[in-house]
Amino acid sequence: MILKKIKRIALVAMTSLAVIPAAGQDLLANQAPIDRKMKAIDSIALHRLLEDEIYETSATQLYTDWNNQFTALSTALPDSFLVNLRDFCMPTPSRVVTSNFGSRWGRQHKGLDIKVYIGDTIRAAFPGKVRIVKNEGARKGFGKYIVIRHNNGLETIYGHLSGWLVTENQEVRAGDPIGLGGNTGKSFGSHLHFETRLCGVALNPAIMFDFKNQDVVADQWMFRRSTYNQESSLATRLRGTGGVYRGGDDLEANMGKSKSSGSNRNSGNIHFHKVQKGETLSAIARKRRTSVSALCSLNGIKKTVTLKPGMILKYN
Repeated sequence: MILKKIKRIALVAMTSLAVIPAAGQDLLANQAPIDRKMKAIDSIALHRLLEDEIYETSATQLYTDWNNQFTALSTALPDSFLVNLRDFCMPTPSRVVTSNFGSRWGRQHKGLDIKVYIGDTIRAAFPGKVRIVKNEGARKGFGKYIVIRHNNGLETIYGHLSGWLVTENQEVRAGDPIGLGGNTGKSFGSHLHFETRLCGVALNPAIMFDFKNQDVVADQWMFRRSTYNQESSLATRLRGTGGVYRGGDDLEANMGKSKSSGSNRNSGNIHFHKVQKGETLSAIARKRRTSVSALCSLNGIKKTVTLKPGMILKYN
């Protein structure tokens, strides 16, 4: 019985094809390659749409809580997680990394210090929503700082600011101005303290951001617990200060080649000095083992300049 039904369906189908005019058959034949191309295009578009949906919901997948109080808002850290780096903006055009991620002065430095000056524009690294705008007070922690939760699952922290340009719960796009460079909090010279966190855990920004080349390292980065430490160490060697820490404050990091590579004071390495109350050019020159003329030439100032506390002077 079933066999007879199959034969009947096949006969009807063959009869239907037989009555299609020749011109119609040609049209169907010509349309077939176009249909295949459109199917391929639709598949690519659908794939990209699904990919964008995943990226845009990454934060909601990772975090169950939203508040404006705790800087490091911890949640379960996955064994692996794909971070989208495509829609990005460097938080500052400065290419000078003055302090690396990792152990420093017996404590863990959980971000990168980037040389900026008071009033420099600081921008959002990725699209997202401002979670915290806070001031920790004079000589404490980050000083004035901002925390942004991004669509890609990361949270970024911008510390030691002199002012804010956003408010809590505000939506921002990559590149939007969010604050001004400063020297607030526990800081010994104007700079940006920049952190990248995943589920409240601080990750080395140098893994993703290359400040010297003003770019991200790739379109995406896969966080893996099993390989993170090795990746972090490699990123510091490739994109860190490239020098040896010489003591003093954050601005005293050697920004040239390491001593082991044969660098010396005449190699053109630039360092920074924060002017203290009562200091003169002569006193600074003696302290930094340089000359007043060299200080004036490097900073574009005259010997008669009035130094104000907090001013940043370059020397080599």
